[in-house]
Amino acid sequence: MTGEVFAAIDVGSYEMALKVFELSHKNGVRELDYVRHRMDLGSETYATGRISHRHVEEMIRILLDFRQIMKSYGVTHYQAYGTSAVRETRDIEVVRDLIQQRTGIRIDILSNSEQRFLDYKSIALKHGFFKEIIAKPTAIVDIGGGSIQISLFEKDTLVATQNLKTGVLRIHTTMELVHAPRLKYMELVSELVNSQLSVFSKLYLKDNSIDNIIVIDDYVSPLVQRFSKEGKSDGYITTQEYLGFLSQANQVSDIVVAKKLNIPEDNVPLLYVSGVLIKCILDATNASNIWAPGITLCDGIAYEYAERKNFIKSPHDFEQDIVACAQNISKRFMGSKSRRETLQKIALTIFDNTKELHGLGKRDRLLLQIATILHDCGKYISVVYLGDCSYNIIMSTEIIGLSHLERLMVANIVRYNHEEFEYFGSPSRYMEGISREDYLRVAKLTAILRAANGLDRTHKQKFRDVKVKLEDDELVITVDTKADITLEKGLFNNRAAFFEEVFGIRPVIRQKKML
Repeated sequence: MTGEVFAAIDVGSYEMALKVFELSHKNGVRELDYVRHRMDLGSETYATGRISHRHVEEMIRILLDFRQIMKSYGVTHYQAYGTSAVRETRDIEVVRDLIQQRTGIRIDILSNSEQRFLDYKSIALKHGFFKEIIAKPTAIVDIGGGSIQISLFEKDTLVATQNLKTGVLRIHTTMELVHAPRLKYMELVSELVNSQLSVFSKLYLKDNSIDNIIVIDDYVSPLVQRFSKEGKSDGYITTQEYLGFLSQANQVSDIVVAKKLNIPEDNVPLLYVSGVLIKCILDATNASNIWAPGITLCDGIAYEYAERKNFIKSPHDFEQDIVACAQNISKRFMGSKSRRETLQKIALTIFDNTKELHGLGKRDRLLLQIATILHDCGKYISVVYLGDCSYNIIMSTEIIGLSHLERLMVANIVRYNHEEFEYFGSPSRYMEGISREDYLRVAKLTAILRAANGLDRTHKQKFRDVKVKLEDDELVITVDTKADITLEKGLFNNRAAFFEEVFGIRPVIRQKKML
């Protein structure tokens, strides 16, 4: 068999969706079917932290229907994800187990950064236009039920990303709470959103200009797609055209809007909230154009699976976006560029030359790279409590593309580079949620980072070249420098001791003096 039939399931804040795809080396990813079922989980879980028995039963019924559809297409693999409404449910483990027992479908939980990263990937899956767009200053605005994510790009590189708790359902619930008529939505929604956008603008926009906004949402995007097809790229309109459409919608009743757009009347208030959100972002960025590619989370799920199985090759280096995000966090907290680049080079050289010792993979190498970039971010707050401050910054800052667990691992690697290592089973709040397997990954990566840090202890980047080689029971690190490295050699023993404890090999420094 040269291809697969794959299904992606999105358990979202206000609907459940199933997409079935045919994956092949010849045709890449081809959509076969798309089924959606409206169900407002978000309003309930955001308010109560629970999913009612009625909604659990409805989820089970829908998933059983999805399973029959998957069976009819001969689906060989599937992935089901829950987003913010599921993520914010207090008893979610009980609910997930019940659903799996009744339907046979396992729902995994996406962290916010993972969800946004998949949405972002889905744009590249459906549109070659993506690379052309992000070559210019661009903001990707990903509007969900619980929050929105704004990611800024310059010259094909992610430079900043921020999550704002101003999702469609949260805002709509607030409008209902204050009994706001729809004619007041423009004013009231703007007031709510602009208070958060002003902070975002001061931190990230400043004097930067934005040419394009890429919109990902479930309400405005399909309409922009519909009204932009004549003589233009799908979903591409000017800001003026968009504002004219929004103004017209504001002047007529929900019934008229629903009839004209052929959408359920219940969707009109949510459409309008999403529309005003986009207007606020346009006002903040002064962007000239909007592109609504009409993608969904399911597309991103399929993209990731197809990429992992080598059915497609990514047209964009998404891993570099994770690195760029970390670099911008380091820059924001006044990290030293030359210092992080030196540490990164040494640490990755050790990693690459000790694979038979650590047995770690490509993803672990990325986590080590992120840890080297963020190793000193806590200095912005305190030099004395560097480890703790670095940990808190990393855990409080969005790193798009990393799961919560991966971010926790990076935070611990950085912390234990500066603080005494805490062993598995110790009563440490820092290790909460880390399995034995992941603890061992943290220990190994910490040992490598400590060794690398020991080679540049004086922060003077003395080593032009570092070579690493295993010789008997030693890891010989040869440094190519004319500089005096007496301090580095003297202070290296403590760092080397932990490396030896983890790997059973003692690292030693040898100096190759240049002529």
